[in-house]
Amino acid sequence: MWAAPDSTRGEREAWRDEALCAQTDPEAFFPEKGGSVAAAKAICTSCDVRAECLEYALRNDERFGIWGGLSDRERRRLKAKWQAA
Repeated sequence: MWAAPDSTRGEREAWRDEALCAQTDPEAFFPEKGGSVAAAKAICTSCDVRAECLEYALRNDERFGIWGGLSDRERRRLKAKWQAA
């Protein structure tokens, strides 16, 4: 899912190097419309950098794929709850 480490990338994104998704099929994290996200979410549950991934997706308004164990719809709901609080 991720590109090779980039020396210009800041420390804030160094978590990507440890992401379990980097060792798996990226298509699992970006399924076709109506496709299953179960495999991606299962991988995310064991990932040590899940929180950093989710934070990145929320901060950068990622609209596609599974990030931090959540789908776009789930991330939008979470963001709406935070903004309402």
